Amino acid sequence: MAHPEPKVRKKRLGSELRRLREESGISLQQAGETVDGDKTKMSRIENGRQGLRPLELKTLLDMYQVDPPMREALLALQRQSKQKGWWSQHSDKLKPDFQERLTLESDAVRIYAYQSVVVPGLLQTDAYAEAVIRGTGSKRMSDEEVRTLVDLRLARQAIFDRDDAPQYLCILDESVLHRQVGGPAVTAAQLRNLVEVSDRPGIAVQVIPYSQGAYVGMDGPFTVYSYPDPMELDVVGLDNLDGGLYLEETGAVENYRSAFDQLRAAALSSRQSMDVISRAARDLENE
Repeated sequence: MAHPEPKVRKKRLGSELRRLREESGISLQQAGETVDGDKTKMSRIENGRQGLRPLELKTLLDMYQVDPPMREALLALQRQSKQKGWWSQHSDKLKPDFQERLTLESDAVRIYAYQSVVVPGLLQTDAYAEAVIRGTGSKRMSDEEVRTLVDLRLARQAIFDRDDAPQYLCILDESVLHRQVGGPAVTAAQLRNLVEVSDRPGIAVQVIPYSQGAYVGMDGPFTVYSYPDPMELDVVGLDNLDGGLYLEETGAVENYRSAFDQLRAAALSSRQSMDVISRAARDLENE
């Protein structure tokens, strides 16, 4: 049975509608009645649990007196919420929270990632991705299932080939460079790949060296997805054993933005990071 479609776009639309309603001083009940419902319907819309028709959205935007740029952005987001992603044909093999991640990656204009364990999926090579999937996945996975997941992981990287490719900044703990995922040769090739992709416009990789000692972020990896103006919405993605968790609340998002700024301050410059990565690759190749 296929998993349900990701709801992240509906959630983003709903959260923005909530902000606009509150700024307009309009109650849930008043807004709900405008779209032939009540406060329960409006609450479900704002929580991303229920969609709305284009005419209903236009009615709400009129009621909230939304300016033209914001109006068009929200109408575009409403249209996108009905579109299926390139991964929809594989939805029966993907958990809903992973489909959420793919939607976030597809829509974001900026992606800021911090990893303390492995190279992020968006920068993984074929062999490294296979080693990660085999090492962290179910022991019952067949070779065909592993291959499917590897191909899907590599397909995600096509976002960097788009004309509107997102800006991507990845910060790695130095321990990632020395963890031999798939063995020395596979890890060395992965590190060489990091150096190569860092030459592409819009992609940067920085390393937090061992000499930094303790720093903010050691509690675990996270990713911040940012979306176009005028909404300026951000979503934070967290990984755990059960899948993924996505935070949209302003306070939580601000905490992770601040943490990422501190991580950038603790990291080596891009040029220094490339030197450290290249040296780690040489050491692995000489083993």
